[in-house]
Amino acid sequence: MNTLLSNLKIEIPQGIYLKDPESSSLGKRIIENSIVLIEEIGFEDFNFKKLGRIIGSNESSIYRYFESKHKLLIYLTSWYWSWIEYQLMLETYSINDANEKLKKAIEIVTRTTKQDSNYGHINEVLLNEIVINENSKSYLTKNVDIENKDGCFMSYKRVVQRFSKIISAYDNSYVSSLSLASTIIEGALHQHFIKNHFKSITNCNNKITPTYFFTDIALKTLLNGK
Repeated sequence: MNTLLSNLKIEIPQGIYLKDPESSSLGKRIIENSIVLIEEIGFEDFNFKKLGRIIGSNESSIYRYFESKHKLLIYLTSWYWSWIEYQLMLETYSINDANEKLKKAIEIVTRTTKQDSNYGHINEVLLNEIVINENSKSYLTKNVDIENKDGCFMSYKRVVQRFSKIISAYDNSYVSSLSLASTIIEGALHQHFIKNHFKSITNCNNKITPTYFFTDIALKTLLNGK
């Protein structure tokens, strides 16, 4: 899988950025260091002035790539979901058994992220933390419908749709596969968050993982729990 991933380019909808950050060393530094800084101080306290100090560049140079920090966050979350989509494709492609394929898909969208050496300027572990903590801020805005129409959330929606097809292949009589797919994906982020911050209201911990929890839910929901 690593060999295949190394030959794949993560494609991000062009409307998210003004200039493709993958096209220059400065752009890659912007992405690399924005991940580190957002994870460290949070999205609310993050701004281009602080990022500019870290990368040794003028704030105005960052605005040549992204019109706002909101669009930068959409870029980072879109990159993450495209990366998850590739994992869903590659890690489930050769699995013929529908039960095993479903369990693997649930694992992919709910597990703790490990560093992927194929993308040296992106720390996927830190990016996963950003998605857990900040993902909803990319779309819980007044402009969500406009940005959705512009294709800003295509990567996320493709993950849900691909996961939904795997659910339907396991149980084609289940009519709410999209709802179940999006619930598991969003629910996993929420469980990871409250496991870290509100331990008293979740059973997930170091032994009971979100993957275990959502696999149990899915298998008991589909095919009447068979």
